[in-house]
Amino acid sequence: MNISFIGGGNMASALIGGLTAQGFDPSHIRVVDVSRETREALQARYPVQVFAALEAQVADSEVIVLAVKPQQLREVAASLVPLLNRQLVISIAAGVRAGDLSRWLGGHRQLVRSMPNTPAMVSAGISGLYALPEVAQVQRQQAETVLQAVGETLWLDEEAQMDAITAVSGSGPAYVFYFMEAMQAAAAELGFSPRQARALTLQTFLGAAKLASQSEEDAATLRARVTSKGGTTERALGAMEEAAVKTAIIRAIHAAARRSRELGDALGKE
Repeated sequence: MNISFIGGGNMASALIGGLTAQGFDPSHIRVVDVSRETREALQARYPVQVFAALEAQVADSEVIVLAVKPQQLREVAASLVPLLNRQLVISIAAGVRAGDLSRWLGGHRQLVRSMPNTPAMVSAGISGLYALPEVAQVQRQQAETVLQAVGETLWLDEEAQMDAITAVSGSGPAYVFYFMEAMQAAAAELGFSPRQARALTLQTFLGAAKLASQSEEDAATLRARVTSKGGTTERALGAMEEAAVKTAIIRAIHAAARRSRELGDALGKE
């Protein structure tokens, strides 16, 4: 299949890199981006076709990926309307609901909304996917081909779940980095150099994530296995419980989900 990316930023570049790494022919990929620097950078990495503006070649693509900022999406959609027939359109723009995008696309309904996260840049992400009812099974498979190039996918039955996806996995890497910041700061206070603190923290996160991914036990059980009665881990977790760290994290994720709904409301009115 031919794929056109509208927008050639970091996420588009990650998807293109993932596709080509899996053997997808880059000559079947077109990228539209107004930035000459972005176009040249992409062509330097991958032998893809690049364009400065939407052209008829886009209409020849079975899949069109909208990889622009949410605030740019309505204008891009209006420009795309004359080129649409029954192509699959995949949006990776955060917050913009499928119904609003369909309206901006002149009623086009072959539409999948996706929420990838930044680990996609190292092919370790996860993407939530929601398809409008008019999307055919073969098009759902095409969407999976594109998004699974950078990690796992999770299909949603209700679009409202996309706000939760945004809050948990879309914003989730920032929560992890926040915790890593704290661990590195504590390691520095305990006498380690910045380089040592970084190495200790990164390897701990990498190892714990790998251990969890390869175990059939849940996180609570794995945590309990590390926590000896009267030991150092128990003391640390007790301090976290006193500070209501777990409750604060849960509350923060709910706040992110509410903000996602608010942004969807606002973007849909523009």
